[in-house]
This record gives sequence, structure tokens and C-alpha cells, in this order.
Amino acid sequence: MALIDNIIARAKSNKQRIVLPESLEERTIKAADLAIKDELAEIILVGNREEILAKAAELGLENISRATIIDPATSEKTPEYINLLYELRKNKGMTPEQAEKLVKTNTLYFGCLIIKSGDADGQISGALSTTGDTLRPALQIIKCAPGISCVSGAMLLITKTPQYGEEGVLVMGDVAVTPAPDAAQLAQIAVCTAQTAKSVAGFADPRVAMLSFSTKGSAKHEVVDKVVEATRLAKELAPDLKIEGELQADAALVPSVGQKKAPGSEIAGKANVLIAPNLEVGNIGYKLVQRLGNADAIGPILQGIARPVNDLSRGCSVDDIYKMVAITACQAMDAK
Repeated sequence: MALIDNIIARAKSNKQRIVLPESLEERTIKAADLAIKDELAEIILVGNREEILAKAAELGLENISRATIIDPATSEKTPEYINLLYELRKNKGMTPEQAEKLVKTNTLYFGCLIIKSGDADGQISGALSTTGDTLRPALQIIKCAPGISCVSGAMLLITKTPQYGEEGVLVMGDVAVTPAPDAAQLAQIAVCTAQTAKSVAGFADPRVAMLSFSTKGSAKHEVVDKVVEATRLAKELAPDLKIEGELQADAALVPSVGQKKAPGSEIAGKANVLIAPNLEVGNIGYKLVQRLGNADAIGPILQGIARPVNDLSRGCSVDDIYKMVAITACQAMDAK
């Protein structure tokens, strides 16, 4: 799979510091061992060093000793992180005692504090934790990127139809996080997904289609109006972004249809980034492409956070985690 090979190569070319806070989880520690062996990233594991090394020995892993292992119970940085969390959350009612408990007992919070302090570049969790558990510390500590107020999820779709997208590769959002975005949120999702297309998929020229059941006024409805307004706002957020809406999916992807339904458009028939009008459409749409079109779907890749924090499925494989390390590293390069 050329795209994944390219993502891995980019990650290796500029190694980033990636935190894996679920350090005793078997798939996670195996992926960490492989990432260290392949020099994919500088891996930071959070937890008790002796327990982590014992788990590695039990599994026959040979490279974990080369990871940076940070124990919240003994790290000299722990008092600094406690104070940082307290300062960030005191206006929300957090006490120093609550901050200390979270830092010393919740590795996901600890990992985000490492990133916030500039000591790491990205984090991946979810093999043991829910999406909410992954996002909560990220949003409380790292927060959203400048100009962005909502988090979304993009999916890389690697299809067997090279005539569409970027040699068959498309990036679609939002497929994972925000159920019913308003026009401003949808505009942010478009800008963030285009950025993911550049930083992760390696698209030199993202061409964004804002999808609807209407093309350039062919139907009238308030949900179409939302997409039109989101397109306008996205152009304000990112004036250089190539974006058009509203477009039906066929008008976005098929040149002959695009020319007929939206003559003169530089996006219609040439889109490589697809923005669904809501999460329901995005999630259903990518899964239909994946299953009926036998496409590879990679993600979701979380976007909109100031530094990359990604979520795994609790059913993920070692390979899934390894690939997400590479993806997170590519996002981290672009976020600096």
C-alpha cells in the first residue's frame, strides 16, 4: 500500500516524540517495540519502569528498554505537571489535590501534560480507553488549535478506482466526532480535513468538496443553505484553500458530471477531500465505500487539537497502532 509506505517513510525521516500512555496493554507495547526497532518514532511510555520491562520480557520484546519510560510516581517533572494542570483547570473548580490525583493516577492526563510542556509531540490511546477518555485530557490541557473550536475525525480512503481523488485516495471528514455541526463548525472541519490531507496523506493540492444532495442550487433546503454558508466561512478561514460547495458526490468526483452540473468549477469532478454535511452521512458514507467498494479505510484521525492526540478502536491490532504512530508523527511535524 503505497500511501502507508509513504506515511511511514515521512515519519522515519523526522522522528517525533510519541507518547503511548497505555504502556502495559499487550498490543500497545508490541507496537511500541516494533516502532522502536524500525526507528519510526521516539517512543515515550508512561508507567512503572520495572512493570513495563517485565511485561516486555514476558512477551519476548527486545527493544522496549530503548524507550523513554516516565513513571508519574517518581518523575522529577511530576510536581511541575501537577501545578500546570491546576493552573489550567482551577477556573473550572479543580483543586490542587484533584490535580495531583489525576497526574499520578491517570496516564492519559500525564501524557497530555508531557505534550503541553513541550516534552513530547503527540499521543495515542484507546486500546483500553474510550474516545471520551482520550479526548477529555486533550481538550482540557492541549486544547483546540488556533481558530478552531471543534474536534473532528478524518478517514483516509484508499480505493481501487484511481480515476477518482488522488490516484484513488480520498480524505473524508467528519466521520467520528461532531454529530450535527453548524455552518461554522462545518467550515472548521473542512479546513482541518484539508490540512490532514496535506500532512498525513501527502496531498500537495487538496481540493475540497462540500457535499450535499444539491449541486450549486439545484435543490432548496435549509440543510443545503448550511453547506453553502460553511463553504463561505471556510474560504474566510483559509483564503488559499481550493474549496467548493454545495456539490453532490458524483459532481464532486466524476469529471463529466462535474462539468455538466457545475460548469467552470475547478473542484467539481476533481475533488480529493470530501466533507460530509453531518456525522451521520460521513460515518455511513465511508463505511459503504469501505465495504461495498472493498476500499481500505484508515482512521479516524483526530484533528482540530493544537497537538495531535489520536484515538484507537478497542479492537485495534498491533499493526493499527503502528500505523497510527506514523500518522501521528506526520501530524506532529505539521503542527510545529
